[in-house]
Amino acid sequence: MEDAKETLQKAGKNDRFYKDDKYVKTACGIAYNGVLKALDGYFLLKGIEKTKDRKSINYYYEILSRLDKRMLNNLHDAYEVLHLLGYYDGILNISIVENGISVAYNIIDKIKPSEA
Repeated sequence: MEDAKETLQKAGKNDRFYKDDKYVKTACGIAYNGVLKALDGYFLLKGIEKTKDRKSINYYYEILSRLDKRMLNNLHDAYEVLHLLGYYDGILNISIVENGISVAYNIIDKIKPSEA
C-alpha cells in the first residue's frame, strides 16, 4: 500500500484531479493487488485451500459471501474503484481514487492480526 501511495504522489495534482493517469493506473493496480494478496492470506487462515487456477473476482465474492458480508461490500468497492475505474479507466478524480485506497486499507486492517 505504501508503494501505491508513493506512486500516486508522482501523478501530481491539479485542483480536484490528478495530472497523469499513468501513475494513477499503476497506483490503483498496486493497491488492488495488495487487497487480493491480503484476501488470499485471510482465506488460508480460515482453512480455505489455495487454488492453482487463475482466480476471478467471482472467486473472492463467493468465499467472502460465506465469511464476511461487510468485507464483501468493501471488496466490491475496491474492485469497482481501484480495478475498473482506476486501473482500467484511469479516472483522475482525487476523491474517488482516495476513497478506493481507503477501502483497500479497511480490508487490509480488518485482516491483519492485532498486535498484542
